[in-house]
Amino acid sequence: MKRLFLFPVLFIRFTMIVMNTSPVLAKAPETAKIVFAANRTGNREIYLMNPDGSEQINITRNKADDVTPAWSPTGESIAFSSNRDGILDLYLMDPDGGNVRKMFGKSAYRADPTWSPDGKQIAYQRHEQGKRFIYIATIESEKEERMVIGSGPDWSPDGNEIAFLTGFPKRVQISILNVSTGKQKVLFPKPVRPSWMGGGVAWSPSGKKLAFSWLHKVPLKDFINTETVYTVNRDGTGLQQIIPEAGPKVTSPVWSPQGNEFLYIQADDVDAARPINFQIFKIGVEGGEPMQLTHIGLGHHLGGWFDPAFALPVSLQPHLLTTTWGKVKSQD
Repeated sequence: MKRLFLFPVLFIRFTMIVMNTSPVLAKAPETAKIVFAANRTGNREIYLMNPDGSEQINITRNKADDVTPAWSPTGESIAFSSNRDGILDLYLMDPDGGNVRKMFGKSAYRADPTWSPDGKQIAYQRHEQGKRFIYIATIESEKEERMVIGSGPDWSPDGNEIAFLTGFPKRVQISILNVSTGKQKVLFPKPVRPSWMGGGVAWSPSGKKLAFSWLHKVPLKDFINTETVYTVNRDGTGLQQIIPEAGPKVTSPVWSPQGNEFLYIQADDVDAARPINFQIFKIGVEGGEPMQLTHIGLGHHLGGWFDPAFALPVSLQPHLLTTTWGKVKSQD
């Protein structure tokens, strides 16, 4: 009888301990959301919106500059860069903008985060001694590993490679890093020729193609507005121009989770020598009429497109329950 009486008591104690020790898990969006950064109030903030441009919501509301947001594979977290501690560094937050925390205890110039497909690691750009390096770190860990010189990293869907940009400022190229071996190779363009690529490079959801913006007419400064979006096969072949070069300049392509549409950023003034008013547009992979999603603000930066239908399943943490239950039993 004593054992029968103790069981519900232990169960209640176990439940209370789990409630007190388990973190409240963030909830991923139930519908597709695009995350982006823009200056609409005097400083750059991070926003969410629907794929049709509706319901644009500021989720950071901080006096600092908050930029380069990136969805985690499960949609439970957003990594971003902010100078709220005096230097641009990496932070994590929940999709509603809450639970903001720094990724590293020691501050350094870190930006442009990209998640590994399993959500356990993050690659990013770090500035040191006037150079840009790609680093990899485990989430919630202080351990960093410098990989290569470069910027604008994007992790491949299979987790084996990271695409990034090298050759700044006049001969920018797409390079591929093998995460396991650390070896790198130039993918595109093959000839060492003057070129510029703004806004990084993006893997297609299938991993078969990469999208990027490319300016290759020389002298580069005279053809700024011809920069536009292209795709190339994983082996560097099959170059395809997605948006005409008529201008204004187009940068920063982002694939839809289905792989059938692009988001991109386009300047609003074709005659400006250095346009700064960039807005977000959407277009089909096969072309067609573009759709403008944002109309106000400056300096838009695309972060990514999350859709729960294509997301990594959210996994529970059974090790936490096992550990906690073991503690309960040890108290008997």
